[in-house]
Amino acid sequence: MPNHKSAEKRDRQNAHRNARNTAHRSRLRSTIKRLRTAIASGDAEQAQTLLPQTVSVIDKSVQKGVLHRNTAARHKARLTLRVNSIGGK
Repeated sequence: MPNHKSAEKRDRQNAHRNARNTAHRSRLRSTIKRLRTAIASGDAEQAQTLLPQTVSVIDKSVQKGVLHRNTAARHKARLTLRVNSIGGK
């Protein structure tokens, strides 16, 4: 329980930011999972359409501070590699 007015405000801000970050992280994980499912099923067309959307969500998560930029780059590189590998089959 906060004892100062500034601590109460900080508590409200943290709750608001936590909700926003949780929602964005959930959206990020869902889009990545959707792309991985398309890759696992071997659906090259769907994977090709989902890749730009997923990369966009990853980039936005870096801007919002949900992901570190190197982590985002690693995700994008691995997903792109896997999508390109099923496209060549």
